[in-house]
Amino acid sequence: MANQDPPKQLLHLVIGGELSSLEGVTFADLDKVDIVGLYPNYAAAYAVWKQKAQLTVDSAQTRYFIVHLHRLLEPETHKG
Repeated sequence: MANQDPPKQLLHLVIGGELSSLEGVTFADLDKVDIVGLYPNYAAAYAVWKQKAQLTVDSAQTRYFIVHLHRLLEPETHKG
């Protein structure tokens, strides 16, 4: 049997919470930021982000974000 490399992880973090203003991306209270989870690829993170975003559709100040951690961990690989 040939050795197969595991799929490359491109880590993504999903976070959200109430923003202090609709004009920016400043959370109203950092102690209340919802750290949803860490995911091995964008597709998995997007599915969770979409679910969380749909649950908060009635709250205009609440937003969820996908943070591309792999870009922070390997900045030379993701220039541009």
